[in-house]
Amino acid sequence: MKRIIVGISGASGAGLGLRFLKALPGELEKYCVISNGAKQVLLSEEGRKEYMEFEAIQTKDNKIFILEDSDMGACIASGSFVCEAMAVSPCSQHTLAKIACGISDTLITRAASVMIKEQRKLLLSPREMPLSPIVLENMLKLSKLRVIMAPPIVGYYAGGDLESIEHMLIGKWCDSLGIPYKYKRWGE
Repeated sequence: MKRIIVGISGASGAGLGLRFLKALPGELEKYCVISNGAKQVLLSEEGRKEYMEFEAIQTKDNKIFILEDSDMGACIASGSFVCEAMAVSPCSQHTLAKIACGISDTLITRAASVMIKEQRKLLLSPREMPLSPIVLENMLKLSKLRVIMAPPIVGYYAGGDLESIEHMLIGKWCDSLGIPYKYKRWGE
């Protein structure tokens, strides 16, 4: 794998999306799109320090490219720009519904649409509960198109602290996308 897209939409857990991005192997080119809603959630949940770290992340790692959600002409909006995988983590119900209905009005939803039409790996991490019948229908519709539904469901065997649980979630997402990642697995 050479390239991955990470979309971070405006659901609770935007900081986990950033930690997923930072945990990806250094040799991968990483294209990150963060929605305006996710920026607000990041400020609210993680505080100014984490938000400023996001703003500076591209300068720290020359293999991370930050793209604006409004930039519909960005490279990842085209199927001719080959990215082998995409993850939207967290994935708001709003973003999930747009992807399920083929609405491509933001860079995150357009890139997801490209991944589906090109039959490339797409992982969505829906982040709301309880799940309504409409949300479940959208998830089923997408999973029938081979989209990976991977909500951040806790594996209690990962450890008792939030960092251990997040490490396990990132590991499960990497497993689903075929990306090597070391984490505590069941029985280890």
